[in-house]
Amino acid sequence: MHHLRDRFVMLRFRRPLFIHQKRMKAFRKKYGKGYPVIPAAVVLFAGILLLAFSGNVSAQSTLNVIKVKRAKDCHRFFQYAGKDIPIISGHRGGAIRGFPENSIECFENVLKHTPAFFEIDPRLTRDSVAVLMHDATLERTSGGTGKVSDYTWAELQQFRLKDSEGNLTDFRIPTLEAVIEWARGKTILNLDRKDVPPEVTAALIKRMKAEAFVMITVHNPEQAMFYHREIPSVTFSAHVLTKEAFHAYDKAGFPWKQSIVYIGPKVKPENRELYGLIHARGATCMISAAPTYDRLENAAERKQAYIDVFNDGADILESDLPIEVGEAVKAIMPAKAKKKKYFGTMMVK
Repeated sequence: MHHLRDRFVMLRFRRPLFIHQKRMKAFRKKYGKGYPVIPAAVVLFAGILLLAFSGNVSAQSTLNVIKVKRAKDCHRFFQYAGKDIPIISGHRGGAIRGFPENSIECFENVLKHTPAFFEIDPRLTRDSVAVLMHDATLERTSGGTGKVSDYTWAELQQFRLKDSEGNLTDFRIPTLEAVIEWARGKTILNLDRKDVPPEVTAALIKRMKAEAFVMITVHNPEQAMFYHREIPSVTFSAHVLTKEAFHAYDKAGFPWKQSIVYIGPKVKPENRELYGLIHARGATCMISAAPTYDRLENAAERKQAYIDVFNDGADILESDLPIEVGEAVKAIMPAKAKKKKYFGTMMVK
């Protein structure tokens, strides 16, 4: 008997609605009122809702996120903890075909494949709006010409960004504020030093209450200690390429336990001493593959080079190809990791 009822519930909507209603009345007369018949209009409406809901679900994406809510979380995430989960930094985001560097769309595409934080490049427009652009000029990464600083923010919106192959996309130059707001709850941003005055950068981070997930690149102890006075809880990415530079930071009272340390672009014997000094202070070490190993033509060679960086003692790898690095490091993921709690996923539209 139930299969007969199901036949009427699974209606063929190509027929006029009154025909379905007539058939349902006949069904009730034949089999009794003990079997409720759903009006065709209700079934139709439910079907529309189901299709709409299914469409929303299919439009969602899963992002691999880094979970830091407070500045102390960011400090602990980057503190040295022995051999742990390899950490990936997307250099300028990690542009590929279809996704321009220094764009929200690029960052989000990377997070669909691997957890990462991002090194980005803020510059000022003519009307003092901080935007993302690595070069001082527009030609390489957009359809514009001339200097970023010659345009207002509104004027820059006429230009579309180029992807890694030089193709124009539909994406536009984002403001630093928009990128910070997007990153909240998803990842960590590392602001490189371009032409934005340090006072402006510090004020923006404080105004947006972004100390938990926005860090600052510094090239010497003087820069570091300025920001440390302005934002005591901020996290650093410090350039320390030699033992002499390490001692200069140390003498200045640099807060190692709230910093990562960039030690250069290559695996080399001299790194061993720096690893020991920096790890002893509780900080993690970063190598950048952007000018070196990312440029290897063979994908298998690149993969091995990325693995070698971590096996040599580095804790973080910065790369123009963070998605490739994410695939490569799966082979060296530790069975147990203290930092696992900082990694998660989230759904976004």
